[in-house]
Amino acid sequence: MDPDSEIVFDFPPFLSLYKSGRVHRLIGTDYVDAGVDPATGVVSKDVVIDLGTGLSVRLYVCCPSASTRRPVLFYCHGGAFVIESAFSPTYHTFLNNLVARADVVAVSVEYRRAPEHPLPAAYDDAFAALRWVASHASGGGEPWLAERSDFDRVFLAGDSAGANIAHNILVRARAEPLGVKIEGLALIHAYFWGRDAVGSEPTDPSFRQWLETTWGFVCGWSAGIEDPRLDPFRDEAALRELPCRRVLVSVAERDWFRERGKAYYERLTASGWEGEAELAETEGEEHVYFLSNPNCAKASAEMARLVAFLTRIS
Repeated sequence: MDPDSEIVFDFPPFLSLYKSGRVHRLIGTDYVDAGVDPATGVVSKDVVIDLGTGLSVRLYVCCPSASTRRPVLFYCHGGAFVIESAFSPTYHTFLNNLVARADVVAVSVEYRRAPEHPLPAAYDDAFAALRWVASHASGGGEPWLAERSDFDRVFLAGDSAGANIAHNILVRARAEPLGVKIEGLALIHAYFWGRDAVGSEPTDPSFRQWLETTWGFVCGWSAGIEDPRLDPFRDEAALRELPCRRVLVSVAERDWFRERGKAYYERLTASGWEGEAELAETEGEEHVYFLSNPNCAKASAEMARLVAFLTRIS
């Protein structure tokens, strides 16, 4: 059989990997340009951080010429580590709307994806981008960051796989300090899993084996289901020493990852961590529903909750 037509790994509904190494993504492949968003007036632009790896970010501000410093939101998009982009219409629309309402300086990171770049590439890219953002605290560099950002109010956030990345780079920041204060972490429908079922998680062996297999796939078969990057409960000390002051955990009732998100909140608050945590659950909705149906009432409530988290004055 032609190696360019023989599938060696099928990851529905996201992609197929062929024997030749060709990757055929089925969804999450569209890109949109940065610029002025006509619906919100938010302005965005793309900045390349590392020509060697292709690491880049899309920056968003409400008004580039404003002199008031605003909180910084570092956002990691979802997509099972294999699809979507900081430049996709889904995330471009989401960030435009969020920035318009919260008036933050947003940084959406374009990290490398599996399987071409297995984990930890996405973690390394996101941390490198976060370090680049933090380097502007001393002045100079990208003006939207150096002149518009309040580096005493830096937030990390993400949805699904992006929430997993946000958690893991925050844990890394404890060992490799960034020189700026991380005020908060927002985990939206976080992609966490583990060997043993938590709460009412599905217990069907074939289902759990499939999630274990797909984790191995995005890691290039270098890690298993007990990897603490996937199962944060494997490293209780990391939760107890999480280097931020506030955490928002958002879950959805019909999401496979709901129970793990609730357990994250419960274990974090019981760990001795000295911060303030909030758990919010949306009834009757599935994983990242607010991206596929952003105009529904529950998506509006989800957005309002995140805006409140980012704009609260301590």
